[in-house]
Amino acid sequence: MINITFPDGASRAYEPGISGLDIAKSISPSLARRTVAMVRDGALADLADAIDRDAKIEFISRDDPRALELIRHDAAHVMAEAVQGLFPGTQVTIGPVIENGFYYDFFRNAPFTPEDFPAIEKRMREIIARDKPFTKEVWSREQARNWFETHGEAFKVELVDAIPPDQDLKIYKQGDWLDLCRGPHMTSTGKIGSAFKLMKVAGAYWRGDSNNPMLSRIYATAFARQEELDAYLKQLEEAERRDHRRLGREMDLFHFQEEGPGTVFWHPKGWTLFQTLIAYMRRRLAGDYQEVNAPQVLDTALWETSGHWGWYRDNMFMVKPAGDDPDDERTFALKPMNCPGHVLIFKHGLRSYRELPLRMAEFGLVHRYEPSGAIHGIMRVRAFTQDDAHIFCTEDQLAEECMKINDLILSVYNDFGFDRIVVKLSTRPDKRVGTDAMWDHAEAVMRRVLDEIKARHGNIVTTSINPGEGAFYGPKFEYVLRDAIGREWQCGTTQVDFNLPERFGAFYIAPNSEKTVPVMIHRAICGSMERFIGILIEHFAGHLPLWLSPVQAVVCTITQEADDYAREMIAAARKQGLRVEGDLTNEKITYKVREHSLAKIPVLLVVGRKEAAERTVSIRRLGSQAQTSMSFDEALRALTEEATPPDVRRERAEGMRAAAE
Repeated sequence: MINITFPDGASRAYEPGISGLDIAKSISPSLARRTVAMVRDGALADLADAIDRDAKIEFISRDDPRALELIRHDAAHVMAEAVQGLFPGTQVTIGPVIENGFYYDFFRNAPFTPEDFPAIEKRMREIIARDKPFTKEVWSREQARNWFETHGEAFKVELVDAIPPDQDLKIYKQGDWLDLCRGPHMTSTGKIGSAFKLMKVAGAYWRGDSNNPMLSRIYATAFARQEELDAYLKQLEEAERRDHRRLGREMDLFHFQEEGPGTVFWHPKGWTLFQTLIAYMRRRLAGDYQEVNAPQVLDTALWETSGHWGWYRDNMFMVKPAGDDPDDERTFALKPMNCPGHVLIFKHGLRSYRELPLRMAEFGLVHRYEPSGAIHGIMRVRAFTQDDAHIFCTEDQLAEECMKINDLILSVYNDFGFDRIVVKLSTRPDKRVGTDAMWDHAEAVMRRVLDEIKARHGNIVTTSINPGEGAFYGPKFEYVLRDAIGREWQCGTTQVDFNLPERFGAFYIAPNSEKTVPVMIHRAICGSMERFIGILIEHFAGHLPLWLSPVQAVVCTITQEADDYAREMIAAARKQGLRVEGDLTNEKITYKVREHSLAKIPVLLVVGRKEAAERTVSIRRLGSQAQTSMSFDEALRALTEEATPPDVRRERAEGMRAAAE
């Protein structure tokens, strides 16, 4: 007999070889009907799998969040069957589940188009309605090769040959159609439901190699319920409306061109936004951090010492001197990160424990090679600025420093309107450096800090563990933001590193006069400044807060008789530090309002003959048809107050409270 343990701790004895389905039936027929898969010893498995030893199992219904991957996996198989039924001669290749959906790559002479989607979706619904069971068979390598060769599936033959000899060749059938697949699957096609949609088609090379045939990739998505699919499609529609690339053009912030692939050409307004963000971050670091700057181009020997050469070489840009100086045959690299430079700055001179913690910050331009297909606006580029910092401290100071970093990160995010944060602790990966004892200590400290974060900030923070997702040199916290339409963005990090200072021979003199290797904490808040700006643009749909807007107001004239008054207003506003422009062109006011609204100017100050005579202004806000009239002096005071950055406003308020006490 074998012992099966259930989630509530109860256990039962069964004959070896019993399936998960039969166990479910033995408990309750209704349980068996609503169960689509099982979790066996922590891993999703087919419900029909035989269990021949003691195990812990949990039954998964279709509504369980863990079943979503199965729904999408099964839908990929059904889509492949539908395609081959409608387009004979089409070969199937691979069809994995991806974030927010799935895709399948097909080989045929003519690529698919969106016009093919209605027919494919209709056939998918017919296959789902048949409700054929998913059944698994294990074939020999020869049997699988022969079947796929006979049926003209050359790509599947290649996949069969690539499977290691010690792994089973699993074949999943749904009626008469079958596919090579690792599994698992739900019990039948009917469990997929009708909440699916084909999204787009794209080209993709077989195995990602341009020397291989071009395939036609159909992207799709599926959800457990129609309302979830509807919400997702609405989110996509809203995301399209908020796309930072489109808004960047409308707001005249930046552009890209072939001469600098993956690098941003910042326009004056975009650069103003960039520098406003940098200035804010500098103010937040003032008093606690020392700002430094390390070289852009460094000998590859440095990256060999740091370990990045072995781990990160394929993502680095190499640089060779253009001259023919025989004394300089070295190879250099553009820095992909700032940390080795900061270690060298720490090493320059003798350090005492009294100087710790020592916090170094740099808004450092880094270069990383991203495949051309991965580049996406300013969200993913090849050259970007990191708001990077490294804290050198003692082991005893580690927990306190991590908590201080956390409080700073949460405060910064709150200033930008992000009040739903997920903090994930990523633990040791399989490939890593350092001893297990070192990892045990670092992870124990980070877990205590995570508990403290939850206790202090539980109203805005959700915490979780990311097993195996730490950096190769240490565990890390990842800070994930949720934007206005529910999307998640991983931005901030706090990474503990016992490795890099030791590799460079960095040390400080401890109280006992011994040389001691410091703990190094890698810290970023925005991460990539370019990416963070893209997130902000999309989060606010271009309606940036007044303090952050590159142009905070435009003075628009209705008639030339108000031009002198408008110029006086512009000068007064600029004297108060406001970023104000004027539109004194001979255009109708309706045209001016439309153009500046498209450019997402937050405030329009409209003046005509009447306003000039009375020294008033008519105020129009972005996104509103209403107008407010007030004196210019009053409007200037209100706008100046509103345009004050949140950190400055907070500091003033604290100063006033202190003075009152």
